[in-house]
Amino acid sequence: MMTNTFAPHIGGVARSVECFSNEFRSRGHDVLVVAPTYDKLPEQETGVVRVPAVQNFNGSDFSVALPLSDLMSDAIDDFAPDIVHAHHPFLLGGTALRIAHIHELPLVFTHHTMYEQYTHYVPGNSKKLQQFAMKLSTSYANLCNLVFAPSESVASIIKDRGVSTPVKIVPTGVECRKFDCGSGSGFRDAMGIPQDSFIIGHLGRLAPEKNLEFLAKAVVQYLLNNKKARFLLIGLGPSEKTVRKIFADHNLGNRLHIAHALEHPLLASAYKAMDLFAFCSKSETQGMVLTEAMAAATPVIALDAPGVREVVMDTENGRLIKGDSLEEFVDALDWLFTLPEARRREVQQMAKQTARKFSMERTAATALGHYEELLSKGFAAVKEQHCSNWQTAQRLFRIEWNIFKNVIDAAISSNT
Repeated sequence: MMTNTFAPHIGGVARSVECFSNEFRSRGHDVLVVAPTYDKLPEQETGVVRVPAVQNFNGSDFSVALPLSDLMSDAIDDFAPDIVHAHHPFLLGGTALRIAHIHELPLVFTHHTMYEQYTHYVPGNSKKLQQFAMKLSTSYANLCNLVFAPSESVASIIKDRGVSTPVKIVPTGVECRKFDCGSGSGFRDAMGIPQDSFIIGHLGRLAPEKNLEFLAKAVVQYLLNNKKARFLLIGLGPSEKTVRKIFADHNLGNRLHIAHALEHPLLASAYKAMDLFAFCSKSETQGMVLTEAMAAATPVIALDAPGVREVVMDTENGRLIKGDSLEEFVDALDWLFTLPEARRREVQQMAKQTARKFSMERTAATALGHYEELLSKGFAAVKEQHCSNWQTAQRLFRIEWNIFKNVIDAAISSNT
């Protein structure tokens, strides 16, 4: 597993890599994660190789890996993988491509991210840069043997963009049992929230691409009309300041409750403390927090977007709002509040049933099945030691050319 983000970084890709790795290991498979260094790493890690990285890139909480390390190469040689799985199309994604070709192994790529939604983290953000990001990820996918898409929506989008490599739907699963535990009432007490409050909650990285300004404005508008309502925000990131200001501007700071990074069982308790989970991001490819909330029997109110519409079924396990109407979103918040108690329990139960469809056991089994199918096709049949030095040199030149050409083609495409 080669990823530019991993624990202790908090984010969907990091959690996905960790969840799949843990599930695969529990089934008797060996997994080696290659990831960047971060501040405050655990003293001992099993099954993880760290590579040098630039910390807090461009003021963000991202760590940018520098894919040059003899230690990494030695560790991979010793590990002797059967499959290489890249989780990004650049930095360690390029290294994954090299390793796959050197060892003549199949390369899988998970298209976790719509990268054009994240170009504001790079100096010189522009439409051309967004086009570059789309072309780069599409071209990278076509250098791989198999692509995992976290949702049907994403699979359709990347195919329309020109991905010709086979695409399989493999969402990141939710560990449902972990969300059966926890105490919602205990979490309310710990946060100083009255037990009879109606809590609108949100959990995730607090960043501009998550559309938190829209969410904060919608929640504020609703709180002004419902004195029992409060907002519980869980996460870290630069948009915390934006949310605090919007609440302060409306003299609602005392009804905003913020907690930062949480681990189980507190994480499950936080979801259980919510009456509903509100979600306005349109940059997701899946939205893992949606299935986590539902696993805790918490209905979801969300804007319609790729990765969201596969999870949220309007009026069944929550509300799915078409378009960007602030008023419609506010009305949806009130829809759940005004539901009769018996009907609300039905919605909660349906949310829990939805989460089971996305269980980690199911999605890991799906991924392993695709790995086995790749291996059965014989991608790893010809080992490097059976090739002449000249053949090896030709192969290495070819992959370096593909990496270089991928970047150049993306740059040219973004300027035409």
